[in-house]
Amino acid sequence: MALASAGTRTRGNNQLATSPLSVRRRRLSEELRRLRVEADLTHAEVAKRLEWSTGKVSNIETGVSKKPSVHDIRGLLDVYGVREGPMREALLELARKSRERGWWTKFSDVVGEYPALEADASHISTYEPLLLPGLLQTPDYAALVTRASLVRDPVDIQRAVDARKQRQEILTRSDPPAPEVWAVIDEAALMRVESERGVYREQVQHLIDVAEEPNKVTLQVLPMASGVHAGLRGPFVIMDFAGPLAGPVVFIETDMDGLYLEDDEEIDRYRRLLTHVQTAALPEDASTRFLKGKIAA
Repeated sequence: MALASAGTRTRGNNQLATSPLSVRRRRLSEELRRLRVEADLTHAEVAKRLEWSTGKVSNIETGVSKKPSVHDIRGLLDVYGVREGPMREALLELARKSRERGWWTKFSDVVGEYPALEADASHISTYEPLLLPGLLQTPDYAALVTRASLVRDPVDIQRAVDARKQRQEILTRSDPPAPEVWAVIDEAALMRVESERGVYREQVQHLIDVAEEPNKVTLQVLPMASGVHAGLRGPFVIMDFAGPLAGPVVFIETDMDGLYLEDDEEIDRYRRLLTHVQTAALPEDASTRFLKGKIAA
């Protein structure tokens, strides 16, 4: 996945964020605004209690203040009467994460900030019709698809490969627990690299190894023999998160940027779409046999 990212788009009443950090930041703003309203306080009243300017309170709520300090958020929660407990800690954690600079910041030119959100997920469901999911790519496969995207500089290609390898570390981490991953890949994604026999065999064997390991990755293959199916419109990722403020997010990659959908109806639509492609795909064991047959051929 190219995973580039840009600003924010709006479609109707649904905001489509193209930065996962803006997803975090917006959730924090929305919760703080809700808490203020529930406390029946105006911006001016909050500002007076904290000895802030009214503009500072407003800017934190609107996202103009992009990296509010944890100290400031703690002060707002005190004013709103949010005492120690899961809700308070979840809001403070959102504030911390909106300020953090993870490993992905040094690779922002090749992966954007998508890994910041991916790393927080407790469950990742992905469907890929043309490319293999980045979490399951071998280094040589990643280099091949990077060159195919018209990247020619060997340094840039290696940076893209290194970023993939860094992302994949979430699959073997123990603290926090590795996310559960359910990947449906189309046979077409494999066929596209079949001519690169060395890359192809290594990549297919890696998929077999991942599928057979006692880990949290479920792998299904959607064979060409399945014919026309619901997933033909393109790839998508559904990310679920643990915690009281962690609603699901759908990521849709485009050539120039990525969209992050949070509207309940859109989430439901993509969950239904995922169910359709999972049903059309081979079961897990049959998918592993299918992949083994690809190498044996």
